[in-house]
Amino acid sequence: MSWPYLAAKYLSTAAVVVLASELAKRSDRIGALVASLPLVTVMVLIWLHLERQPPQRITLHAWYTFWYVLPTLPPFLLFPWLYQSFGFWLALLSFILLILSCFFLFASILRPFGLQLL
Repeated sequence: MSWPYLAAKYLSTAAVVVLASELAKRSDRIGALVASLPLVTVMVLIWLHLERQPPQRITLHAWYTFWYVLPTLPPFLLFPWLYQSFGFWLALLSFILLILSCFFLFASILRPFGLQLL
């Protein structure tokens, strides 16, 4: 992999995060909309395709992304309350722990149905 290609990959991927944070400073809704779009996943799918990964790897990435996103959604509903109650850093720590808890619980619920997330 060449340095210009790798640099373009890093810069374009970082630009998505910077764009979302800059938009969030100007508009709560627009910033959240951009942050909630699966832009990183779309970019990963593009990078995998450009790097000539097998179709099965690309499709499995999309498949597992769906299952990994689902358990991360409920903690977003609790974050505003956590932030108002405990301040930013403790709320963020709690938010991360909730995401991990939801993920492990979700993975254990799906395991008997043949879906191995861990």
